[in-house]
Amino acid sequence: MPSSEERRALGQAQRKKVKRQQHALWDVKLRKHDPLQLMAASMQGRVSELVPIKYERMMASPFGYFRGAVPVMAADLSLLRNTGILNQICGDAHVRNLGAYAAPDGRLVFDINDFDETVRAPFEWDLKRLATSLILAAREAGEREALARSAVEVFLAFYHKWVRSFSTMPVLDVARYQVHRLVKVQPVDGVLRKAERATPLHTLEALTVASGAARKFKENKPVLWRLSEQDAQPVLASLAKYRKSLLPERQHVLDQYRAVDVCFKVVGTGSVGTRDYCVYMEGNGAQDPLFLQIKEEPGSAYLPYVAKAAKVHCGRAVAEGQRKMQMQSDPLLGWTTIDGREYLVRQLNDHKGSIEVADLKDEGLIAYAELCGELLARGHARSGDVQMIVGYMGAGDGFLLALKKFAVSYADQMEKDWESLKKARVVKAKPATKPVATKQAAKMVAK
Repeated sequence: MPSSEERRALGQAQRKKVKRQQHALWDVKLRKHDPLQLMAASMQGRVSELVPIKYERMMASPFGYFRGAVPVMAADLSLLRNTGILNQICGDAHVRNLGAYAAPDGRLVFDINDFDETVRAPFEWDLKRLATSLILAAREAGEREALARSAVEVFLAFYHKWVRSFSTMPVLDVARYQVHRLVKVQPVDGVLRKAERATPLHTLEALTVASGAARKFKENKPVLWRLSEQDAQPVLASLAKYRKSLLPERQHVLDQYRAVDVCFKVVGTGSVGTRDYCVYMEGNGAQDPLFLQIKEEPGSAYLPYVAKAAKVHCGRAVAEGQRKMQMQSDPLLGWTTIDGREYLVRQLNDHKGSIEVADLKDEGLIAYAELCGELLARGHARSGDVQMIVGYMGAGDGFLLALKKFAVSYADQMEKDWESLKKARVVKAKPATKPVATKQAAKMVAK
């Protein structure tokens, strides 16, 4: 292992391959792909009856489009020169993919909390995506453009500040570093309060209804419906494989719960159309519910553009990427396989909460941008070579100014792509309250 000084020098040497100012570049003429065709291709293998819901959510706003268009941004980033400094990245770093959740010891933590697109790739790809999301989210919240750009500057400055700090700290201190000022960040304080209320019993009331001596999932088609006993069997059988992915002491916890009901649940924006199940379980009686989410993972959208590695179970890749970047992760995080498809397994709504775009206004936006920079720096320092990152970034702000310029240009591009999506009418948007062909979708889910 080279010394920290040698690794920092290696990072600095990467400037010869791509100058820091070059990261400002975005030119749509570089594209060799049609974004609409990329999006259509990414829908292959999904439950086709649910794909209209994804397009509907993407067409709601430029930020909604951005959330669902990871395949487009992955392809765009691959066209640009990169630092070559590889790191575990979130892959879908944006303002709504940070959130609160319960740590193994029961305390609430706030961190990056969505890793469906995690992969080993150039570290700056996370910076470019999160910076762009700040611009789009601020615009959606009705903020002034000047404030949106200031938020990006603050985010990047805090990332720079904290990677430099982490590069001088003992490695173990970096691994267990916690952010203690969360309640002082106004938007986050609200999220933590919301997460406090999101108990398993709260989820029980929200998602289930009394049915004789037991409770069953409520049906809310087309975004939630119960599976028949026959369709539920492969899902329940997969729990045995999932159990093996847990640590022995957590296997013991799982063993004390029994499955009661299974549903199919549509979640998020980017994930709509993938198979997503929820298993309602009970431990010490009806007042001890556990909800497990079994979420299909087709593989990161970045995989075609990064160095090929040995084939890894996609659910396992997400779980392990999450553990690398988070200081504390869901104790029941694991993976399984159903009918040849690969899944991540985690708790559903266990004290979880995320930011609302409408909350990102005025000073709250700036304070949240600071926190984004600190948390992303911690995730990168935990899962990559912080010395190389610091060596490349240097002490000045040239790299940061370039990233800010990119974020503004790329946010403008996302707005144009959003307009193109609406004009092309890839699908005819349907009212959210109108059910799709749920029976046919259920048959496809079971395949």
